[in-house]
Amino acid sequence: MAFFKYTFQKIVDLKSSEKTQAEWILSDALAELRAQQALLEQYLQEQKSWESKLEQSVLVAIPLSEVLIINQYIEYCAESIKLKKQDIMNAERKVFQKRQELASKMKEEKVWDKAKEHAFDKFKYETQLKEQNELDEMASIRFMSPTS
Repeated sequence: MAFFKYTFQKIVDLKSSEKTQAEWILSDALAELRAQQALLEQYLQEQKSWESKLEQSVLVAIPLSEVLIINQYIEYCAESIKLKKQDIMNAERKVFQKRQELASKMKEEKVWDKAKEHAFDKFKYETQLKEQNELDEMASIRFMSPTS
């Protein structure tokens, strides 16, 4: 019996490889988003800590210059938080874009897999038809030959 060899197998393999690569890229984008979110959380905690120090410094008599320094650092933390939120929004957009690309690659792979499946079904049908014709021919030759 003949074996099935799909003529576009390299394209099927390429589409599978592209999908795998898109999965890796999405994974990297998600990791970057998580890292940005962790940094934001760290900045928020640091800001809260310094605000607490500012509240305590008001209760205790400390020089005004130190209070101003603490206040400036709190403002710096607020600016860092604002920038980190922008970074997170960019990372979220990137994740969305990479998800879209992955979905597209998955569709392409599925289309080529379906084409391969149809080609295999056609091959199987043609092979069965040939085998049936051969069996019919053998049966008719046997029927026509004189028995001795």
